[in-house]
Amino acid sequence: MAGELAPISSRMTIADGVYQQLRDALMVGHFDPGQTLTISALATTFGTSHMPVREALRRLAAENALEVSSGGSARVPAVSVDRLDDLCRARVVVEGLATELATARMNSAALLELKTIVAEHEALSDEKHVYDMLDRNRAFHFAVYRQSGSEVLLQIIDSLWLRYGPYMRMLSTYIAPLLSTGMHEPFTLHHHEIINAMERGDGAAAKAAMVADINDTLGLLRQLCERHLSS
Repeated sequence: MAGELAPISSRMTIADGVYQQLRDALMVGHFDPGQTLTISALATTFGTSHMPVREALRRLAAENALEVSSGGSARVPAVSVDRLDDLCRARVVVEGLATELATARMNSAALLELKTIVAEHEALSDEKHVYDMLDRNRAFHFAVYRQSGSEVLLQIIDSLWLRYGPYMRMLSTYIAPLLSTGMHEPFTLHHHEIINAMERGDGAAAKAAMVADINDTLGLLRQLCERHLSS
């Protein structure tokens, strides 16, 4: 399941494995806003010594994904409406541009990949797997952005999504009980609009659909953030 932590494979360095798993888990909202992550607990989970965990936490702190204390433990950043708005303003600009660029470079193989991801996303919604569903949402977005051909934009977007992690946690906590009752539809309406626009070669429409996708989620997250801060 997306976001689950597991022992590190020998196919990569231990430090890199810890870093990548923690990074992925943070990006899909596996941890609560403000949650403390201790080196000892993470080392036990990963089956490693303290050193690779400490190194991974430092790398993630350098990316503004975590806040590291003087004692070495790390904390997931707290949420705020102002920070959420700031992140989404940046996302609208860079992800909208990446989508427009991707439309001009779109081909049949890339379109088929997008359609496959959307189908997987919707199937996971039916099966009530919230973290895997959110992981497929991420996969769709990055499949679009990779098609832009811009390494710089892709790096900026990746950094923004990493810092967006605490808000994804609020989203997953909200969605999970709705999925269990069948009262929630997957977030794929705008994804279909993006694909349709790309099939027509309409970069402006694809960009507008991506911006709408980001802003619709922002509206919900602002409510969840305000509720979280008042509780």
